[in-house]
Amino acid sequence: MKIGLYFGSFNPIHVGHLIIANTIYDRSDLDQVWFVVSPQNPLKKRKSLVHEHDRLRMVELAIEDNFHFRASDVEFKMPKPSYTIDTLAYLSDQYPQHQFSLFLGSDSVKQLKRWKNYEQILEHYEIFVYPRPGDSPGFDHDSLNWIEAPLLDISATFIRDSIKNDLSVKYLLPEKVEEYIQAKKLYF
Repeated sequence: MKIGLYFGSFNPIHVGHLIIANTIYDRSDLDQVWFVVSPQNPLKKRKSLVHEHDRLRMVELAIEDNFHFRASDVEFKMPKPSYTIDTLAYLSDQYPQHQFSLFLGSDSVKQLKRWKNYEQILEHYEIFVYPRPGDSPGFDHDSLNWIEAPLLDISATFIRDSIKNDLSVKYLLPEKVEEYIQAKKLYF
């Protein structure tokens, strides 16, 4: 099976993430998309992250009606911070029957050369790249597969700030995710 891995903090998962995942799934030969919840991105500050299990649960709620999507906590069991190449190696060892590829925003492609062992990622894994507003391709490579997708500028930071300031996030989050945030008093 061909699996697309969508790594992220998902703090919280929002409709932009879902639109991108569905667009890439629909415009590729992927069999499934796994949302890999990252406990700690080595290139991001940790200060505003809610607990990883809350972020995983929000992903599960957001995708429960799509049998092509799956939530993954694989990085919860790995050393922190987690590095994409280590997760890819682990998944490839655990699931040799699957072929894994990555989803990256065009903004992340520009940062790719800062990633641990990025050359191995480029050499061994297909990368589906979706456009980000205001970005132009940083570089090109045979493993980069540029996907036509909507230019979405929906920010989890904007959503967290809105929640903190008691402003509406209707239509930015799946309804069940918004209900979970309210029930658990996250981001207040």
